[in-house]
Amino acid sequence: MTKLLRQAISEIEKLSPEQQDAIASRLLEELQDEQKWSTRFNSTTDEQWDRMAEMVRQEINDDETVLLDDFLSTEK
Repeated sequence: MTKLLRQAISEIEKLSPEQQDAIASRLLEELQDEQKWSTRFNSTTDEQWDRMAEMVRQEINDDETVLLDDFLSTEK
């Protein structure tokens, strides 16, 4: 176990049982989500990656993309 994880668990142990369970539930959900994504990425074929890349190239060529800065901008 890493030092940071030990520190986090030490802090969580100071919380009420309800708060501990809430954090534990979120962590378990996050781990399950990571496992699902890992499985999906690992099972993606080269052909699928190539098709996705071609789709992106086409969107760029068709000027259908949005700049990341525009997408994440907090200004309105």
